[in-house]
Amino acid sequence: MSHAVELDRQSLIIVLYVKLIVVMTLQVELILVKEQNGVQFTSTTLVNPTASQTNTSVEEERETWGKKIDFLLSVIGFAVDLANVWRFPYLCYKNGGGAFLVPYLFFMVIAGMPLFYMELALGQYNREGAAGVWKICPIFKGVGFTVILISLYVGFYYNVIISWALFYLFSSFTSELPWVHCNNTWNSPNCSDWADNSSVSDIYKATPAQEYFERGVLHIQDSNGIDDLGRPRWQLTSCLAVVIVLLYFSLWKGVKTSGKVVWITATMPYVVLTVLLLRGVTLPGAIDGIKAYLSVDFLRLCDAKVWIEAATQICFSLGVGFGVLIAFSSYNKFSNNCYRDAIITSSINSLTSFFSGFVVFSFLGYMSHKHDVALDKVARDGAGLVFVIYPEAIATLPGSSVWAVIFFIMLLSLGIDSAMGGMESVITGLIDEFKFLHKHREVFTLFIVIATFLISLFCVTNGGMYVFTLLDHFAAGTSILFGVLIEAIGIAWFYGVDRFSDDIEEMIGQRPGRYWRLCWKFVSPCFLLFMVVVSFATFNPPNYGSYMFPPWANMVGWCLAISSMTMVPLYAIYKLCTLPGKFCDRLAYAITPETEHHLVDNGEVRQFTLHHWLVV
Repeated sequence: MSHAVELDRQSLIIVLYVKLIVVMTLQVELILVKEQNGVQFTSTTLVNPTASQTNTSVEEERETWGKKIDFLLSVIGFAVDLANVWRFPYLCYKNGGGAFLVPYLFFMVIAGMPLFYMELALGQYNREGAAGVWKICPIFKGVGFTVILISLYVGFYYNVIISWALFYLFSSFTSELPWVHCNNTWNSPNCSDWADNSSVSDIYKATPAQEYFERGVLHIQDSNGIDDLGRPRWQLTSCLAVVIVLLYFSLWKGVKTSGKVVWITATMPYVVLTVLLLRGVTLPGAIDGIKAYLSVDFLRLCDAKVWIEAATQICFSLGVGFGVLIAFSSYNKFSNNCYRDAIITSSINSLTSFFSGFVVFSFLGYMSHKHDVALDKVARDGAGLVFVIYPEAIATLPGSSVWAVIFFIMLLSLGIDSAMGGMESVITGLIDEFKFLHKHREVFTLFIVIATFLISLFCVTNGGMYVFTLLDHFAAGTSILFGVLIEAIGIAWFYGVDRFSDDIEEMIGQRPGRYWRLCWKFVSPCFLLFMVVVSFATFNPPNYGSYMFPPWANMVGWCLAISSMTMVPLYAIYKLCTLPGKFCDRLAYAITPETEHHLVDNGEVRQFTLHHWLVV
């Protein structure tokens, strides 16, 4: 009798254990009814999974970062790029020194960080690329294609900058750097050594470093303009091919491979910047350069242009609007604390910009002291800083070849991970939108990098600098500000800032504070609208030195910019035309999350209520 009771007890334990396993894995509840003649009778009830459980299911299927640090380094590596070195320090010096930090930090707090946080949360919750996330408001999916196109366009010329750095790196493995003297085959009669000519600031004179970049590397003297490009130069084409190969093998397997590459590319710049700073501060005149960088002129804050340049720098330095942050965060675990990530990474980006200023201006102060000229004669931004002024300063140091190698390795690492981010935005955005590409990621990645390489060949011709300048001017200017503006409106107003906050609370267990919600709904959209208007109002046609682009080239540039922006209205029209029912029904479906279309069938449309538009 006791043996039978023991068997019954064991059978009951087994049934309960099976019930627990099934409930956890298949969401099927088993209810024990009775046991008769050794046979157990049960009834079953299907349990609908909750939203978080659905997201967890998707999370199990989607690839995720190997480690949390892989994600953080990838975001930092993308956001911290060449502009942190060649743009921010010069803006700070030109716009009141330390006083420039006032508008910069102001716009960082009211717009930069909120938009950064918004994109990380958007990608992590929906676990899709830049286009796929708009299942939350289908009519806005066009903005996803806008940012994907912008990232693609930027890749056409950004990879060329990396190829220049690679060319300089190869050229640095010599006993004497090739940009030291004027006795090379590419030099013109206008070439003048700093030491041999006191009137070096004369517009008709050019330094050896300047002529090496323009005549020795670019061979721009062999072109009469953008309508006279010539053939691709094999030296730069070879460097570009190496860059493309590096990008492919960093991206072909997804974040599992790119997450490991950034351990080198994202950390190397900090090591090199520190080494260069330690060397720079020991140079004569370095302290004067740093003082000029930090000198505070609060009167400059009365100039509206200072505030506009600070706002512009915030817009572009954080990397918002390229779809990269959305793509990267879509590979996070669902419960990852994206709020903390946003604060950490955006702060590191800004601190890196500020820190690089000490490095840059210690060397600029040295150059000013060495050649006995005013600092503003040597201070500049853009490619001229990293490919002319800095190499020139390095060439005067003992062991110049070693310092040149170190410097250009830093430029390579700064450029590679930013290029990886832009390419990942395109790849993730498209394979998430067109699901059949998931099984062919390696082939599709190869197709994207080869297409990018072929277009980039126009930038490595004799007149390639003109193509580069045109792309740089139009590809990601007004269009990216427009894209982020539509993105902010779509999330905060149509999807709803309250609903978006609920999503974040579901992920991290903490609802965004009122400050963040107010920024998303009012401050950031107004800021972006202002920036779009300013961008149009202050537009100047591109130029390279004294060369002015012909009208047809400007038209091509505007067509490039408009081609990405038109994705927003074109897709909205397409969506409204392809949905069934009357116009009001089609509009309701188009602005309602895809998971809530059944509510539209019942006449429940949140966006058609006043409460939806007023709640914060």
